[in-house]
Amino acid sequence: MASDRRSPSPEPPGPRPIRRLHESLINRIAAGEIIHRPASALKELLENSLDAGSTSIQVTVKDGGMKLLQIQDNGCGIRKDDLPLLAERFTTSKLTTFSDLSKLTTYGFRGEALASISHVAHLTVITKTKSDGCAWRATYADGALVPSKAGYTPDPKPCAGNNGTTIIIEDMFYNTPTRLSALRSSSEEYARILDVMTKYAVHNSKVSFGCKKSGSLSPELSTPSCSDTSQAIRQLYGHSIAKELLHVTTSSVSDDSTEVDDSEDPEAWSAEAYFTNANYQGKKTALLLFINHRLVESQRIKRSIESTYSGILAKGSSPFVYLSINLDPRSVDVNVHPTKREVHFLNEEVIIERISDAIQQKLAGQSQSRVFEYQTLLTGGIGQSGSRKGKEKANNVDGVEGGDEGPEDDRRASGSQVAKKVLSQHKVRTSLQDRTLDSMIPVTDPLRTDSDEPVTAIRLRDIKESSCHFVSITELRRLATKRIHHDLTEIIKKHTFVGVIDSSRCLTLIQHNKNLYMVNHAALAEEMFYQLALLQFGDYNRLKLDPPPSLRMLIKFAVDVEEDTGRSGMSKDEIVNRIVKTLMDRRQMLLEYFSLDISETGDVKTLPHLLREYTPNLDKLPMFLMRLGPQVLWESEQECFGSFMRELAYFYSPAPLSVISAPAADEDEQQKQKAEAWRIQNILFHAMRKYLAAPKFLLDSDVVQVASLPDLYRVFERC
Repeated sequence: MASDRRSPSPEPPGPRPIRRLHESLINRIAAGEIIHRPASALKELLENSLDAGSTSIQVTVKDGGMKLLQIQDNGCGIRKDDLPLLAERFTTSKLTTFSDLSKLTTYGFRGEALASISHVAHLTVITKTKSDGCAWRATYADGALVPSKAGYTPDPKPCAGNNGTTIIIEDMFYNTPTRLSALRSSSEEYARILDVMTKYAVHNSKVSFGCKKSGSLSPELSTPSCSDTSQAIRQLYGHSIAKELLHVTTSSVSDDSTEVDDSEDPEAWSAEAYFTNANYQGKKTALLLFINHRLVESQRIKRSIESTYSGILAKGSSPFVYLSINLDPRSVDVNVHPTKREVHFLNEEVIIERISDAIQQKLAGQSQSRVFEYQTLLTGGIGQSGSRKGKEKANNVDGVEGGDEGPEDDRRASGSQVAKKVLSQHKVRTSLQDRTLDSMIPVTDPLRTDSDEPVTAIRLRDIKESSCHFVSITELRRLATKRIHHDLTEIIKKHTFVGVIDSSRCLTLIQHNKNLYMVNHAALAEEMFYQLALLQFGDYNRLKLDPPPSLRMLIKFAVDVEEDTGRSGMSKDEIVNRIVKTLMDRRQMLLEYFSLDISETGDVKTLPHLLREYTPNLDKLPMFLMRLGPQVLWESEQECFGSFMRELAYFYSPAPLSVISAPAADEDEQQKQKAEAWRIQNILFHAMRKYLAAPKFLLDSDVVQVASLPDLYRVFERC
């Protein structure tokens, strides 16, 4: 009975009808298989440029290649008659029949790269052959020519251009938002582009490569033409890898051939490798693998090489290997991956084994000795007397005349002499190369307006002296140079930062050689910023205030908190009006010479930015603007410029931190104090080493020696 009451199960659905996909959908799906990211598009276009016989390839990138990816070469170019077919799928000049795949010597052959790009980005091609009188510009969308502007015909248009081809890709993946959102940050995509460019630049050392960001004047990657592989590795991967490189060649016939010469034997092959010896230890294996000049990946080759190094390198260390294998095209199948990232070839196991054996034999021949690098911290010596120098010179002459000791014995002997000469109280136990833990901890700087990102290291830019023909500025610069105290400047440039001891009074300890100094970092910073203001006069960077505050409001705020305004004989409103009028009357001069931009409505739009890595405490801005009225001597040119830059330097100097009676009461205030201390150590003192030419007057009260290592030893000896 129960089974009779059960409802019958629903019938399974019938088969769905098979439909033919729309052509645009087919092309977009195919494009997704080939163009994964900007770096994969670049790889395809680099190979096209190399197929065209280019000797110079220049790449320009914007937003990691997602906004703009431009590749310019000086190859043979594209004929105008071929431009209508250029972006259609399966149109190529590399082959005509299927049998041509067996003797393929070019990178591309399917004719899908430009077609795929045109379906996911805006594609523009500018090309010129040697026989053409002008270049031709064509724009593509969805595999076909389209007008570059509304109202134009889609035909290629004549334009100016050099021999070769320039391909411009804009707004990549604009019509596939899922793929666009899956991409990483623009910096990571740019790093992938540089990685592809670097690998091709190593393999094609006779071709000049360049890569830069859009708007940048200097390229981040640049290689010369007519180089060789070892020089390319040195330039692109650095001296640490290049100095440890070994070179080996092997082939199916002998071990000294790098080209396949036997055209009758389809199994003939040759290989060339540059690889690091046991002294180099990388974090992960760097394998640059080229098979028939095509950049590919092979896990079997990578595992075989890592196995070869496993008995030589320490655990966790990996080598750098560049490997180029040349095979007969008849033994290679390049049509096994949509992006041609993998290839299959005959006798793969035998070839890999022969290459690994050749690498192992070369490594074994270099393994009799290992090089371990170490860093010696040289101690600062004391002044030597003339008699001691004379004795050393006599000893050196005797050593040369003997001639029996080798250079190793000389170094050993000289090292022992230095160790005996320098006593404990004269040893310098600090070095500028030492890094502190504080400098490595990220700290968010609350006073910076352009970024909220935590930073751990500051790299200061070079600042050039501005060109100025004012006699007053020339005289001020001459006076600044005349006041330099060279010994004090040497102390500042080669000091070791110890720590801030009193933030309210701006007192900091630094060490130089065997002496400990207490300095007023606010006074030192003020002098440095005055010199930077003088150095950049008339050519300052600008610090934009957004939204721009009212000049009158800022000055009124400063005047209201000022206590000694009664001595002027004017009311506070009269003082504000006079200062505002003084600055408004001279706002054109302030903008031209000091980049202090005050609008006609009285808003402060920009301030002079003396040091890009440092943003002044904007809490001092009202006081700075108020002091410009009475403190700047506006009537005399030299005194006007000098006093203004002094006030600007005072504004930039670090303000004393407020003293908090209850410790750990306000987390925001504590974080602000930590950030200020970090700025003092890692920006201001770092900048003083580079820019400050210390004047003598700082010795009066701002730099005081508080301890000396030899004196301390004398005290301990008495105890």
